[in-house]
Amino acid sequence: MLALLAAWIFGNAAPLDMPRAEAYLVRDRTNGLALQDRYDYVDLWTARAVVGRWFDDEGRTFVRSRLTELPPPLDSGVLKTRVDYHREVEPLERDDERGRRRAIELLAPIAPAAEGVRPERFPRGFKDVRYLHGTNRTAIVCAYLPEKSDHWELATWELAPEDDFAQRLASFETEYLRQLPPDAIAVKENPRSERECLRSDLERSLAAYDDWHFASTNDFAIVDDLPGRGTVQTLSAVLPAIRRRFAETVPGPLNGTNNLAVARVFASREEYLEAAGPEMAWSAAYFNPLRRELVAYLPPAGEAELLRTFRHEAFHQYLAYAGSMIPASPWFNEGYAQFFETDELPDWELPVTPKQSEKLLRAIMHMDYGEFYAGDDLERQLKYRLARSIATFLEDGAPKVRFQPFAKVKGDYMDALVATRDMHAATDAAFPTDELREKFVAEWIRYWSDR
Repeated sequence: MLALLAAWIFGNAAPLDMPRAEAYLVRDRTNGLALQDRYDYVDLWTARAVVGRWFDDEGRTFVRSRLTELPPPLDSGVLKTRVDYHREVEPLERDDERGRRRAIELLAPIAPAAEGVRPERFPRGFKDVRYLHGTNRTAIVCAYLPEKSDHWELATWELAPEDDFAQRLASFETEYLRQLPPDAIAVKENPRSERECLRSDLERSLAAYDDWHFASTNDFAIVDDLPGRGTVQTLSAVLPAIRRRFAETVPGPLNGTNNLAVARVFASREEYLEAAGPEMAWSAAYFNPLRRELVAYLPPAGEAELLRTFRHEAFHQYLAYAGSMIPASPWFNEGYAQFFETDELPDWELPVTPKQSEKLLRAIMHMDYGEFYAGDDLERQLKYRLARSIATFLEDGAPKVRFQPFAKVKGDYMDALVATRDMHAATDAAFPTDELREKFVAEWIRYWSDR
């Protein structure tokens, strides 16, 4: 009912972004290393307070929130795990005016007025209704207490510049407040593992949207607004095997059972760009390490192309978790991401001879991302090809070299990445001697010259 009402009045559903996270290395129960995500407290609270968000093509944004949990201090800067948040959060009582004020200040798009004004025509079904936008005419801010609830709610509606405020306020009262369904307040959850808390919070965040769906496996959770369920069912079936292949091929030193990989798949490129921003206009998908989220859309080419892109970005996501969110070298990260795009070894050749590529190959091993992405399209494509050729050689050619001198390259790289927190130091640890580096280049040239 809420989803239909909001979509009819306010437009397209726009679920909130994932909360911002920071990575911490901790000791697990077996005294091994594990990554622990700690989230911005305000982001966590906001993600659980907001019931739904909708926008229209004219620039209006409507947000409905439930004020059920005591908010943190404004701009507190506190970081919490999800388990700690679930365990420690306190309820926001109906008569706690100070806590309610702080919650409204965190959620409202404008500074709320000091005193709330009750409407002239008090709508039925409410114990109390207060408008808090004051003299501001850019947004409607309304806190209300339904008769059948012990918790206040908040509705905010950012208006378009050309809107007549009085008309929008009247439509808000007649089309929203008077039609508002008496939704039940969600029950308090018990704290569980980080993975289970994240899964629960994700599913909870989509409850108000009819056009958004939630699916999960043990290691993955997918949210999407695709028109059918076939594509997500395919992803859900394929991703666990891909994830196992990542871990078997590029094992990391961390216990990953604490983490759940999250992906958001949009039905259209327009929605994707709305979320990704203009700086990602060149992309088909990306992994956002701050939000811990893989973001993609269903391309016109269809499911097969989405799966290829998904596999690429899912490796970036896996490697970020396996390396404690420390950026890995582009030769390693981009090379293996391309390697995992398919289940088979690539049937392609280098655009130039291996000997001609030798100088750039040596340079790539020490490049950061600015250097790797620099240059024109042809130069970047060659760098990507060379990065992929390194991963292919490590998986197909290196095991055939006598005495297997490169058997420890991947493991030494991952161990050093976590220990030193430096991509260049990790490369040096993977190739600790001049002799090993020279042999690697020579064997790489031999492998690709023979193909």
